[in-house]
Amino acid sequence: MIAPLAARMRPRTLDEFVGQTEIVGPDRPLRRAIENDNVPSMILWGPPGSGKTTLAEIVARSTGAEFSRLSAVSAGVADLRRAVKRATELKRIGKRSVLFIDEIHRFNKAQQDAILPYVEDGTVTLIGATTENPSFEVISPLLSRARVFVFEALSDRDVGTIVDRAIADAQRGLGSSVAIDDDARETLIGLANGDARSALNALEFAASVAAADRRRIDRRLIVDAMQRRTVYDKGGDVHYDTISAFIKSIRGSDPDAAVYWLARMLDGGEDPLFIARRLVIAASEDIGLADSKGLQVAVAAQQAVHFVGMPEGFYPLAHATLYLATAPKSNAVGSTYGAAMNDVQTTRNEPVPLHLRNAPTGLMRDLGYGRDYHYSHDDYDRAQAFLPENLLGRKYYAPPKAKRPE
Repeated sequence: MIAPLAARMRPRTLDEFVGQTEIVGPDRPLRRAIENDNVPSMILWGPPGSGKTTLAEIVARSTGAEFSRLSAVSAGVADLRRAVKRATELKRIGKRSVLFIDEIHRFNKAQQDAILPYVEDGTVTLIGATTENPSFEVISPLLSRARVFVFEALSDRDVGTIVDRAIADAQRGLGSSVAIDDDARETLIGLANGDARSALNALEFAASVAAADRRRIDRRLIVDAMQRRTVYDKGGDVHYDTISAFIKSIRGSDPDAAVYWLARMLDGGEDPLFIARRLVIAASEDIGLADSKGLQVAVAAQQAVHFVGMPEGFYPLAHATLYLATAPKSNAVGSTYGAAMNDVQTTRNEPVPLHLRNAPTGLMRDLGYGRDYHYSHDDYDRAQAFLPENLLGRKYYAPPKAKRPE
């Protein structure tokens, strides 16, 4: 059976490797370490199709150490023990071992703990690959014993290089058996989102169904081959990064960016009520007293989305997003509350002044509760203290200086 195009075209040497020049470019420390067969324990963190597994396999080909590979999707503690046992035996005769664990974030804490002693004493050199933030998915002791290398999504230029190689390569690729239109090539590169594997899989499928009489791949065929991109992870970093971009775009009064990030989230399957909750928060946090109607609009959007559901729920969400992005801005609500909370937490909590206390019983009145309290509606100009004695004169609130986008 012929291997998939993405597997056949996987680079075999560092010279064939495309992208990640900050990590494995000429004279970079990791490249020198690989070339000198002295790789450290490391975690390779980056999006799918950015070259993590490819780099691990290049290490496998270039190292004089025993190289073993596990996938955390299917491997368990028993598999780890077998790999470690083999590495221990090799260590006794002076031979090194490299253990590659693909998708290491899928190992639970106990499984990661099982690796730790053998990384610490040098029985194995660990290479872990993950698409998830290792700060949250890899235990701290393991992180402290490994270098973390952050892989970026490939650039369009990098993906283009890989696509062109695959079309031209007569041994491992398509061998120019098909031609691709310029606009189809650009569409393929754009829809790949920096994922080389995705680009090659789509290219292979498009090539297999291209009309036999003309052997040309056009744009429509590429769109059909790519189907739907799944680049939004509702439980991972992309979720948090995208909602952060959304809120900051609203705060920065950029309606175009705000509605773009909204569309990205909804297209990725984000919970619309999660977005609505964030809009309600932004309405007080970033618009606040500069335009209190913003809170009404945000709450109305939440109720409307809950009522109508999706897909039509994008209307009230977009409505609230555009309203908040174009509204004047003030952070007085949060700054005022924060200043008050700081005093609550850092100063003595004095009793409520007697004149501010209710006096529902005779005893309480005799003790002075409510005495000298002035009913403010009778005369708003009459001075009266409302803070505890140790905080008299403290100012938390400053009238908002509304900032309206030009």
